[in-house]
Parts: sequence; structure tokens; C-alpha cells
Amino acid sequence: MYIDKIRRLLEKVENGKITVDDALGSLKHLPYEDISCAKIDHHRAMRTDVPEVILAGSKKTEDVVSIAKSMMKRSGKFLITRASEEVYRELKIKKARFYPDSKIISCGGPKTLKGQILVISAGTSDIPVAEEAELTASFLGSKTERLYDVGIAGLHRLLDHGLLLQRARVFVVVAGMEGALPSLVGGLTNRPLVAVPTSVGYGSSFGGLTALFAMLNSCVPGIGVVNIDNGFGAGCLAHRINMMGLN
Repeated sequence: MYIDKIRRLLEKVENGKITVDDALGSLKHLPYEDISCAKIDHHRAMRTDVPEVILAGSKKTEDVVSIAKSMMKRSGKFLITRASEEVYRELKIKKARFYPDSKIISCGGPKTLKGQILVISAGTSDIPVAEEAELTASFLGSKTERLYDVGIAGLHRLLDHGLLLQRARVFVVVAGMEGALPSLVGGLTNRPLVAVPTSVGYGSSFGGLTALFAMLNSCVPGIGVVNIDNGFGAGCLAHRINMMGLN
């Protein structure tokens, strides 16, 4: 993490291994780096434990690439959401990996993952959003597991995984259509649960509004709900909850 790098840098100054000028050179991009197309907040992770993440949608490919390469140079990692294969090709970074279903490009991240987040999707059509949540939480440092296509139309599919449900510290439950799965899972556990409505469904789903309203009106207390198709936000929230007591 950034704060560890800064601590090591200050220790080197204290021990006389580097000069004050060298240390200032390393910190010259506090609090951000202006690369014309963006002002990159390299030290956001030090303040919030969640680094700045690149939303590729509506950005020029060359701008996304420039931002990612700057992040790679400073921290050795980056996460891009809503990315295209074109962005991935133009990056030309061997360590980067593209996940076409969730449209995420991930590079770097912690070697040791902590805790346990279980990401559940109601149907296979919900998997892209579920994968966005899972990859985000994993990139941030949370250990994750997946349980997909276990919606309420076949309740036994979920109940067959009782042991998996029991060992989770946090749940992310992704569902479209009528959005009922978070209420079902919430009624089976005392763990924190982040519900994610998706835009999957027929006409009266209204692009995910039906699922969103159902989750907001769940009779199960204590469920947190993020915006429609916001797997990234769900992954961040679940990670923060998961890390409580582990840092």
C-alpha cells in the first residue's frame, strides 16, 4: 500500500540511505499528478484504502491508456472498469488481464488476500455485474468466492451450498428481474449483505428499477443496496466491510 511505501521512504531518509532531495523527488506528485487529460489522485489509497480506479466509459482510448500507465509507474497496479478490448490492446502491458464479460482490466494488486466475500448471482445474465464486484474486491485485497446462477426459481441450488454460505464474512448478491434473491439470502445469515440490482429483465423491470425498488423495500433488515449494475461500488463496499478487524 502507498502508506507503507512512504514509511519505507522516510525510514531510508532517517537512516541516511537516501537524501532529502531524493525523497522529495519521490513525493513530487503529492497530492496528484496532472497529465493534461486527467489529474490522477495517486495517494487516494493512503486516505481511503481504495485507490483511484479508471472508468473507461466515455473516455478516449488514448486517455485511458495514459492514465493507466501513469498509475502503473507510480504504484505498479491499476484497475479499469467498463473497458473495451481496444483499450486492452493499446495498453501493451503484459501483466494486465482483460475480463471481457465484466469489461474489467486488472493489473497488480496484493499477493495476500484476506477475509471472505461471497459473490452470488441470481442468473447467468447477472454474471457480468457479479464478476465486476468480485474482481474489484479481489483487486483491493479481499479473498472472494463465487456462487452463480442460484436464483429463487430453483431455491435448492442455493441451499445446496450451506457450508459456503456459513464461512462468508460479507455477501454481495446480484439479481435482476424481481430482485428477490438478496432478501432470501439475508434471511439465512447474520453477515453484512450488499445487494446489487441489475438491468436484466423484461419490459416491466424498467431497466432494473423493479429490482432496485424490491431490494430497497426488503423486509430483511440491514441490507445495503447500491445502484443498478454497480458491481464496482458493491465490490468496494464489501471489501471495506470485509477488512474491518483484519487490518
